[in-house]
Amino acid sequence: MKNNKANLIVEKALRKGRKTLSEYESKQVLAAYDIPITKEILVKDKDRLDKAVQRIGFPLVMKGCSADIAHKTEKGLIHVDIRSVREAKKAYGEIMAGMKGFDGAVLVQEMIKGRRELVVGLTRDPQFGPCVMFGLGGIFTEILHDVSFRRAPLEIRDAQEMMRDIKGHKILDAVRGMEAADEKRLTDMLINVGRIGLDIPEVSEIDLNPVIISGSKPVVVDALIILKNPGSAKGLR
Repeated sequence: MKNNKANLIVEKALRKGRKTLSEYESKQVLAAYDIPITKEILVKDKDRLDKAVQRIGFPLVMKGCSADIAHKTEKGLIHVDIRSVREAKKAYGEIMAGMKGFDGAVLVQEMIKGRRELVVGLTRDPQFGPCVMFGLGGIFTEILHDVSFRRAPLEIRDAQEMMRDIKGHKILDAVRGMEAADEKRLTDMLINVGRIGLDIPEVSEIDLNPVIISGSKPVVVDALIILKNPGSAKGLR
């Protein structure tokens, strides 16, 4: 069964001829599929910043949010560990200045703490269709390439096998005083990422990196959804 909320988000982007969803839009699609995301508020007007900061609470992260900007870190559009209203206002001004010329806003986001980072994704293979990916995240994604793949739709056993297929699978266990990761929640995440690929053929790729294990719970901290056939929203509903 298709998810109307997620489809509407994708449809709106396609009608504008866009190839990507913003981080905020991407996470709204994830949330529609019960995938855990950071608590966050999109702020388009500085006058709304104080209220957003109060709702999220310190410490927080602030990011430039635009479908036209993929590499936020390199452009200085991410400020972390913000602990006061004064810092938040300064970060807001710097981020908006850095996005000059782009259509965007500032994402005010809770700061997720955790030493373990994972990556979850989806790619659409010409032969096999949507395939779900799982592995070590953060900087280790590109360094170690420790990932596993399964073709959607995933059953519970498929997701469980994916988590044990990576060489670094012990990162999910209780280690160095950290709780074991909530593998049921991770299993549901992998299954539901596959569902997005099956339900919305216009989704070409999904990149959730990092997914931070906070305590035992996985939380998507950053997300990117790439679309195909921009400019055509036919068949989404």
